[in-house]
Amino acid sequence: METVIRVAFVYVFVLFALRVVGKREFGQLTPFDLVTLLLIPDLVTQALLREDYSMTNAVIALCTLFTLVFMTSVLTHLSRRSQEIIEGTPTVLVHDGRFIERNMNQQRVPPEEVYAELRKAGLERLDEALWVILETDGRISVVPKRDWDGGAAASEERGEDRAA
Repeated sequence: METVIRVAFVYVFVLFALRVVGKREFGQLTPFDLVTLLLIPDLVTQALLREDYSMTNAVIALCTLFTLVFMTSVLTHLSRRSQEIIEGTPTVLVHDGRFIERNMNQQRVPPEEVYAELRKAGLERLDEALWVILETDGRISVVPKRDWDGGAAASEERGEDRAA
C-alpha cells in the first residue's frame, strides 16, 4: 500500500508542477522537452521503489527540474538571443524550387523527406515550393508558390485571366 501512496503522491505533485509551469512549455515537444520529460521518472525512481525512504529528495529534484524549465521559458520569452541559442533557428531547405544542399546536409535531411512533405502539402514538384523550412521543433513547413503570389501562378498555369 505504501507504493500506491508514493506513486499517487508523485503523480499529484507532477500534475501540479506541470500546471504551474504552464501548457506552453510541454504543449509542443521539442527534442529538448522530450529529454526533460524523460528525466522525471529517473528522478523519482528511488523514492517510488523505496531505495530512498524519504520523498523529500524526489520532490526537491522535481522542483529543481520544473524551476529550470520555467526559468528557461522566461529567458527565451524575454531574450531573442537566448531563444536562438536554446531553441535554435529555422533552417531553409528549399528556396524557389531549389534545394539548399549545404543546409540539407548540415541538418541531415534527405531529399526524400522533403518530397514527402511536399506531397503532404499537395504539391507534385519541387519547383512548386517557394520555401521548405525545417522548423525549430523538427517539423517541416512548406510554403507553395501559389500561396505566396495570391494564387496568380496557379491561375496562369490554367490559362485564367486575373481580370476575368
